[in-house]
Amino acid sequence: MSDRIYHVALAADLDNARRCGAYRTGSLDTEGFIHCCTQAQLSGVLERYFADVDDYEVVEVRIDRLGVGVAPVYENTVGGTELFPHIYAEIPLSAIVRRNHL
Repeated sequence: MSDRIYHVALAADLDNARRCGAYRTGSLDTEGFIHCCTQAQLSGVLERYFADVDDYEVVEVRIDRLGVGVAPVYENTVGGTELFPHIYAEIPLSAIVRRNHL
């Protein structure tokens, strides 16, 4: 497995992270985790969920910088066999190593 995973972040969530010092989304409160994907899954995620969204950036997350005891859990919470990495914690800004608007 790679040492990096990806998350599609809304601009408002990134702005909030800069103010708070850590990245979180509403899904952390409602589902308990932050949705992520592998590099191979990224194009499908963008096509399925962000085709009509303009204010997002793809962030690259270093797994080894998530913090002590924090690691992605690879699972499929909607059924099917494809496993997606989920992070059950806020993401420290130091773990976000690259941002791209695609």
